[in-house]
Amino acid sequence: MERTANCLKKLDRMNKTLRHEEADRVPVSDLFWGSFLERWRKELNLPADASPYDYYDLDWQVTVPNMDPHIMPFEVIEETDERITVKTGFEAIITKIYVDPMPRFDRFLTNEIEMLKDFKFDDPWDDRRYFSNGDNQLGGMGDGFSRNTPAWIETVKSIWPNFPVYGSVCEGHETLWRIIGSENTLLWSLMYPDEMGAFIARINEFMLGITKAQIKAANGLLDGMVIWGDVAYTYDLLFSPEFWRENFKPGIKAMVDVCHEAGIPVIYHGCGNVKRIFEDFIELGIDAYNPLEAKAGLDVVELRNQYGHRMGFCGNMNVMEWADCTQEELKDIVLRKLNAAKGGGFIFQSDHSVPNTVSAANYDYVVKLVREYGKYPLNLGTSDIPMD
Repeated sequence: MERTANCLKKLDRMNKTLRHEEADRVPVSDLFWGSFLERWRKELNLPADASPYDYYDLDWQVTVPNMDPHIMPFEVIEETDERITVKTGFEAIITKIYVDPMPRFDRFLTNEIEMLKDFKFDDPWDDRRYFSNGDNQLGGMGDGFSRNTPAWIETVKSIWPNFPVYGSVCEGHETLWRIIGSENTLLWSLMYPDEMGAFIARINEFMLGITKAQIKAANGLLDGMVIWGDVAYTYDLLFSPEFWRENFKPGIKAMVDVCHEAGIPVIYHGCGNVKRIFEDFIELGIDAYNPLEAKAGLDVVELRNQYGHRMGFCGNMNVMEWADCTQEELKDIVLRKLNAAKGGGFIFQSDHSVPNTVSAANYDYVVKLVREYGKYPLNLGTSDIPMD
């Protein structure tokens, strides 16, 4: 299996960008809601299997192995033509209403603090996570719903010849809330900090194993790693910086170190306003932070001026503006954000993922703007801003 020359060019573009070098142009890619894909295909009169990655020749893709604590088929509790309710390997009861964009978390079976010490994690090195078809919550329960997800390594191999391909792993909080729910996560962190700390340490160990096993299973086919980890909301962190630093930060550091030892960069995906711990992510050696939610008050140009080139940035295109603004307005917005790409270190994407409120015409327009004005050396005209 060989990579195309175009893929190697994209890989060089991504790697230079993450090293804070100016490549030929600013990389661009994204994550897409299934409902956006339906709208995009219909409005551009494209075939049912058309993909934005191929159509726009986007610059990278991310893949998700089986990270469920228990490797098991979904246990179907109730099923109709409109919805399905299942128990997953996180011991969560989840309902997917097919027309809704995201699933509903109904119950978490680990619902008493005493249950944490008895919670068992299946082996992160189990080959079924990487080499076998099967059900898993992250791969099958999201914007869409799918059973018997294809083997992760086959997905990697299908992407690898044409796109830089990243693996992914969840950090402690992203795993924790899927086991006990967000309410218990916040409440128990205050009421039972020692018990929660001990359980988070076990999660960190489990996900470090997933990181190592995933890299080994890929056998050289991974170009990077995404760490999923929402720890904030619109205005601030979900818990104190001190609690995050004591419990979650060590797990992230261990995963980043393993990835860097393997020679692959790390993009951290965390929603919300994380300004109070941005310096921590720089200290951890994160190569780029994503998605930089504009809706949470984050602005990539301001962040670049504040933090310089100590960490890369990935995202920050406000999808609400993408959906509602005129193309003339979008041009001003996009060209201003491209100032953050001076000297490299910026991958252009949405500030989360592209929803069905964004028209095909507006998505198409913005991608082509980035391709036109994102060529180095940047010429942003009246949108040029002197950067510190």
